[in-house]
Amino acid sequence: MSETNHLTRRSWMKLAGITAAGSFVRRAAAASLFDGKTLDGWIQIENSATTLSVPGIWVGGRSITPTTSSSGGITDPAAFTGKLTNGTDAVSVFLRGRLQDSVKADPAALVKDLNEMISGPSIYDRARFRNVVLRPETEQLLQQNPSGQQLARLNKLLLEDAYPGELAKSVSTGWVVKDGAMASTGSGRGVIYTAKDYGRYRVMFTMRHVSGNPDHQACVLVFCSRPPAGEKPLDALGGIQFQVPNGGHWDYRPGMNNNGGPEFTSVTKTHFDVHEWSRVEIVADAAKGTARLAVAQPPGSKAVEVLDFQDPAAGKVGPIAWQMHNAGLFDEYRDVTIESDPKDDDLITVK
Repeated sequence: MSETNHLTRRSWMKLAGITAAGSFVRRAAAASLFDGKTLDGWIQIENSATTLSVPGIWVGGRSITPTTSSSGGITDPAAFTGKLTNGTDAVSVFLRGRLQDSVKADPAALVKDLNEMISGPSIYDRARFRNVVLRPETEQLLQQNPSGQQLARLNKLLLEDAYPGELAKSVSTGWVVKDGAMASTGSGRGVIYTAKDYGRYRVMFTMRHVSGNPDHQACVLVFCSRPPAGEKPLDALGGIQFQVPNGGHWDYRPGMNNNGGPEFTSVTKTHFDVHEWSRVEIVADAAKGTARLAVAQPPGSKAVEVLDFQDPAAGKVGPIAWQMHNAGLFDEYRDVTIESDPKDDDLITVK
């Protein structure tokens, strides 16, 4: 082999190495948030795990719609109220003494008072629950002498065990891995959010809305408030909601809880098929309070900008979340990546 050929090949290998390294750097800039196998790096909050609801009334500023898929709610309001009013069992007698006024009032007042009781202190007493069959989950949590949100979970489990015919069994998780995607199970209102906080980023993912009964768009939350350890989280983490893929929205900040105003700008009115896969890009900057949404359907096609948000007061370093708006919703997310501190705020999928 000639020196010329040798140098040429060596030079070629060097250049190839630089190219490979360059490609590696570009890929590494967008880190994976989901490996397609586990939910490691994500935290779940299932509202029904620590609160009670009844179909058709307003709880915490949100209407609870009847659905056969809901968990942890009052399934027979008349029978439940009847036991609280006239039941001779020790648990009903105890609750009646604590809730006498609200039992005689409307269901919303009853649920409000019960949820305050669920938040603590513990309602457990050995004699009071002597004739109640406790689930293994309840027994296990009882032995841990919990506090904070875990205490609220224990109280909720105790009520469900005491009234198995009137209260639906709740679950503490609402998301699983299914066929390589993060999939909601339809169990109830709640969120799954990143274990890490982000301030300025580009998050990209592929999603589809499988079905809903009652139906609602798939929802992504930005500028969220991470729940302090042991404390009750804000509904929807107090974040800014983008409905994907067609750009609906909601403002969950404390004192807001509405669909927003001029801070939301609908850039393109789209009619994407929510049941088909879409590739979504969101570029957010907490320091500026800005977030931009672009969607491509099918994935790989050129995206269009769908929705913009701008409110400096809303910007917050915090987790990113998928929201299950209500029970009965089945959404799927996959190929989730994040680029922290991108060099600019451009939407790269629209180019």
